[in-house]
Formats: sequence, C-alpha cells, structure tokens
Amino acid sequence: MEKFFKLKERKTDVKTEVLAGITTFLTMAYILAVNPGILSNTGMDFSKVFAATAISSAIATLVMALLANLPFALAPGMGLNAFMAFTVVLGMGHTWQFALTAVFVEGIIFLILTAVNIREAIVNSIPANIKRAIGVGIGLFIAFIGMQNAGIIIGGATLVGLNPDWFHGPAGLAMVGLLITGVLLAFKVKGALLIGIVATTIVGIPFGITKYAGGSYLPPTPYFFPFEFSNIMSIDFVVIVFTFLFVDMFDTVGTLIGCATKADMIGKDGSIPNCKEALFADAVGTTVGAILGTSTVTTFVESSAGVVEGGRTGLTALTVAVLFALSLFFAPLFESIPSAATSPALIIVGVMMMTPVKDIDWNDITEAIPAFLTIIFMVVAYSIADGIMFGILSFVLLKLFTKKGKEVTIMTWVVFALFVLKIVFGAL
Repeated sequence: MEKFFKLKERKTDVKTEVLAGITTFLTMAYILAVNPGILSNTGMDFSKVFAATAISSAIATLVMALLANLPFALAPGMGLNAFMAFTVVLGMGHTWQFALTAVFVEGIIFLILTAVNIREAIVNSIPANIKRAIGVGIGLFIAFIGMQNAGIIIGGATLVGLNPDWFHGPAGLAMVGLLITGVLLAFKVKGALLIGIVATTIVGIPFGITKYAGGSYLPPTPYFFPFEFSNIMSIDFVVIVFTFLFVDMFDTVGTLIGCATKADMIGKDGSIPNCKEALFADAVGTTVGAILGTSTVTTFVESSAGVVEGGRTGLTALTVAVLFALSLFFAPLFESIPSAATSPALIIVGVMMMTPVKDIDWNDITEAIPAFLTIIFMVVAYSIADGIMFGILSFVLLKLFTKKGKEVTIMTWVVFALFVLKIVFGAL
C-alpha cells in the first residue's frame, strides 16, 4: 500500500488517509438521498436512482484512487441533476430517457477530450492568481452551502438572510456542531471533522432532529441503458449536451484546482499531478452514471473536507469508493445523518480554504479584479463554473485594454472564446 499510494512521499499514513476518506464520504453522503429525490420528480424510480448514484460514485472514485492517486471523490453533481429534472424534463417536456441520453453523449465527448489532453490544457491555462481565487471561492461557496443545508441562512426579502430562528432546530444543532468541531480543531484532535459529524448526529437524537430512516438493507438495482436515441439530431439535444458539457467541465476544473491548492499539490508551473487521470475518472463516472440511470458525475467540492483532514493520496479516495459501495447495504443508516451534522464540517472547511487569498496579487488591478470576481460570483451565482467564467473574461479584457495582452496565453484565449460562445449560446 505504501509503494502503490506513495504515502511517505506525500507525508501521510494509512490511518490519516482512511479518516480523511470517511470524513469526505460523510460530508457528501447527502447526495445518496438528495439526488434520487430530485430525479424522482421526472418519474424515475427513487430506489433505482439511489443504486445508480452509489454505484457510479464508487466506480468514478475508484478510478480517481487507482489511476490518479488523488484524494478526491466523485458523485452526481448538484445543480446538473436539477437542470436535468426541472429544465430538460419538466421545463422542456422531454423524457428522462432523452435527458440521460444527453448525459451519456456528454460522457463520451469528455472521454475523447480527455484522451487528446484538451481538458488538461484548459486546467493549465488558468492564470495563477485566478487559480488561487478559485480555491478561496470554493471555500466560501461550500461554507455557504453548509449554512443553507443547516437552515442558518434562508431566502428572504434581501435574497438571503439569517434565519430568525437560527438557535433552534437543525440550525441550532449546526451551531452546536460548529462549536464542537472548532474546539476539537483548536486542540488539534486528529479526525476532528469526522468526530464533529458523529457527535453532532448524536446530540440531535434527543431533539428529534436525528431520526432513524428505517427501510430495507437489501441493495436495490439500478437502470441499465435507459436511452432514447430517436431525437438526438434535434437542436434541443445539441443545446442540452453543450450545457451539460460546459458546466461539468468548469465545475470539475474549479474543484480540482481548489482542492489541489489546499492539498499543496499545485506544481510550480501551475499544473496538477495526474490531472489527465483525474479528468478521466470524471468522464468514466459520467458515462457509467448515465448507463445506470443518473445525471452527470463530477468531482465533489466536499473532497476538500478530507484534504483538510490530511488526505493526500488515492487511499483517501479508495476509502470513499468502498463506503459508497457499502452504502448500498446500509442506505437507512446513512440517510439518518442529518444535514445539520455535516454542515459544520463544510463551514470549517470554508475557513481553511481561505489561506490562498494572501498569495493573490492585490496590487495589480488587472489581477485583483479577476480574482475577486472569481470568488464573489461562485457564491452569489451559486456556481463554480460561473465564477471561473467571470474571472477569465475580466482577466483577458483587462489585460487587453491595459496593453498587457502578451500576458494572456493562447490557451487562455481559447477558454475566453469558449465562454463568449456560452454567453452567445445562452442569449439565443
């Protein structure tokens, strides 16, 4: 295991890696309940989507572990599942089989783009200061998600606001969990995030917030090749595939950069080790996920929770993959962990991902504005991809109009053009 995962080389050990994997899994286990819940609005069977979610996540994360040797986990992405359910199926009137066909085609295109190194080139083309900003933006983004999941922050007259009842119910439990986890971290307790999740789950029992889900422990079966190829030559199909492709590409790029930055894995030339293999895991997950009956699989931002716990190798991802496979047999148990128990971990991870902000060049306005827009739009637009888009667009335009165009690489120009096409596409 030491030889395969290079534990000593990355200054880690088996215990640290396994704890990191468990932490990552617990912070993203909500997807096992949320993804089937969203896709069942299309008429899909909840238990079959649950099985597809668990199996595709396990396979994609296993590829990440064994090929890329990186501590990142994958699962069907939030946002993309909602786009499939509420826009493609319920909004545009297509069948869920049609939507899954678009996801399948997207996965095949990703495999091709990864094989010819186009996706890796896009990752490497992002300017250094925007790379740092991506990590910070993701930190704020997942902290915001954590606060929303717990009910601390809710919708209101000012778009979002503090829940007036934040000291009661799930929101109050999350605040208790935040205190518990913060104290554990202050005392440098190993596995603080994991212990915090378990402790908060237990505290929620007498208050009726943690409830045993119940149900069968027999593993359900997924769909298998549930596709509809009759309308793939339509304009709708092309637009849907392009949307899935574009959002997934830059969500994954952003997450890889953010988590790799936190793990101190970014090379001096700005590259991520085994980036091609990591992107291959994403492409395999999306393709397999579509075959089994779930929306686009992507690298999960919650992977940073395991990175914060010390995860540095594929052993962390392997642990997550095993737990996803086991979840098929223990669905009621995992569904019993309330979001209020995992939310404090996401908020704490947000704190820890702020460190790259000090390395951003705030004195050069052509670097500072793109970095700031990258950070702020990830939160307010609720999208990693949109944050990167505004960062790249502003970076290129500011460099161009301040006569610093030579600082923009050819590949950055290509990415800029892709974003312009996205804007034009969206306006049509």
